[in-house]
Amino acid sequence: MFLDHAKISATHSETEPDRIERLNRVYGYAMALADADGNEACITKLAKLHDHKGTLMVIWHEAPTEFERIYFMKAWKSKIGDESTQVEHALMLHDVATADEAGE
Repeated sequence: MFLDHAKISATHSETEPDRIERLNRVYGYAMALADADGNEACITKLAKLHDHKGTLMVIWHEAPTEFERIYFMKAWKSKIGDESTQVEHALMLHDVATADEAGE
C-alpha cells in the first residue's frame, strides 16, 4: 500500500470545503486511470494537487508523461471535477544546498 499521497489544497478551502472533496475525487479518478493503464510510477511522481480558483494545479516531483497529464485532464473535465479543461502542470521546486551553503 502506498502511503505518501499527494498533498491536496484549495484556494478558499476554509469557506468552501467542497473544493477539497472535489480534489479528493479527482485524485482518485486520475489514479484509477493510471492503475487501469498499469502505470505504477504515476502515484510516486505526484507531489500536490491544488484548486486555484477553478484551475487544477498539478505539481510533480518528476516530469509527467503525456498520458499522466491526460489522466488529470480527464478527471478535471468530468462531472466529478470542475467540468473544465483548466489544468496546469509544474515541477516541484527543491531546495538544493551547495557544498558552500552546507558548510563543507
